[in-house]
Amino acid sequence: MEIRRRIARAQQSGDRGASAIEWVIITGVLVALAAAVGLTLYNRITEEADAIDIPGAPGSGGGNPGGGDGP
Repeated sequence: MEIRRRIARAQQSGDRGASAIEWVIITGVLVALAAAVGLTLYNRITEEADAIDIPGAPGSGGGNPGGGDGP
């Protein structure tokens, strides 16, 4: 009898909130948004960091490889 009562109550309650699939969709959208923001930030920071020129730094493509002011 308890099971029948619970089933009847569940069928009569109507919409009591978001279903599991709705939560999955909402979570997926939020994860995609966070990934897009993170990727955008990463790319902008990487571009700015690559634009910094430090003379004599390894891989800078210029300057004196031995350091100092050069001959």
